[in-house]
Amino acid sequence: MAEKDEHLVIGSSGFQGAAVARTLVAEGHRVRGFARGTGTPAPRAPELVTVHGDLADPDSLREAFRDVTHAAVQLPLHFDARLIETYAHNVVAAAREANVRRLVYNTNTPVPDTDTSYAAYDTRRIAEAILRDSGLPVVVLRPPVYLDNLFSPWNGPELAGDGVLSYPLPADLRVSWLSHDDLAAATVAALHREGLEDTTLRIGGPEAVTGAELAAEFSRGMGRPIVFRPQEVDEFESRLGRVLGPEAASGVGGIYRWLSGEPDAELFVADHDTVRRELGIITTPIARWVAAQPWHIWLRGTDTT
Repeated sequence: MAEKDEHLVIGSSGFQGAAVARTLVAEGHRVRGFARGTGTPAPRAPELVTVHGDLADPDSLREAFRDVTHAAVQLPLHFDARLIETYAHNVVAAAREANVRRLVYNTNTPVPDTDTSYAAYDTRRIAEAILRDSGLPVVVLRPPVYLDNLFSPWNGPELAGDGVLSYPLPADLRVSWLSHDDLAAATVAALHREGLEDTTLRIGGPEAVTGAELAAEFSRGMGRPIVFRPQEVDEFESRLGRVLGPEAASGVGGIYRWLSGEPDAELFVADHDTVRRELGIITTPIARWVAAQPWHIWLRGTDTT
């Protein structure tokens, strides 16, 4: 690490951004955050010098990028195409002005090759194209679904209390579930490993599992029987909306509505050998991640997220 390296984490107050910032800090890097508003950051978010601003405001982004050498970018859960275009162009302009040496963009979802008519995918493809075609040294990470989604107010109580894992995925769809901590490890590696510029990587955990196989891993990790229940998207959106609001929940729900049609069956599967070779990391097996979570808190009705 060069003495003057400065790392910016856009979205540092959210769950994924906080994990990235936490890992950078733990490795001794200098880190600055960028966040909208002044609300409560995600649990375990490190204390950072943070620029509070709006991605639609070029001035606040220029301030955030001042003297930055490495940037980790995740866009908020907005699904208006023009707004996302504005965000991406503003990030490019500020990063170019700062002469960043590496920018890592987390799409936060797999990205199909063609238009889907669902903004959750298509706005991320728009942003990815703008960043990738900018001439900046960009690495794109495409994660699948986060394990941490299941340790949440909309899944935790049912898992801990009833032994039921409900999620709006087709029961036979294989998914390389990934934790926030492993996303952070992948992001930090992508920020620093040589020769990755202009690379797009589909990242994920070491196992690609169906719903029943996921439940079996949870059974091993929790030490009790867990069953998988394919959840209706409407029910998922209703639960999620209580936390994120109906507009964001509807946008996220588009990810799963598209899957109910005729999706690419391998879109949510990562080649873990490629992840290990390109990024030099080994991601966490599902059962090990499950065993490390304090599931008992959901039996007390405690909201930790």
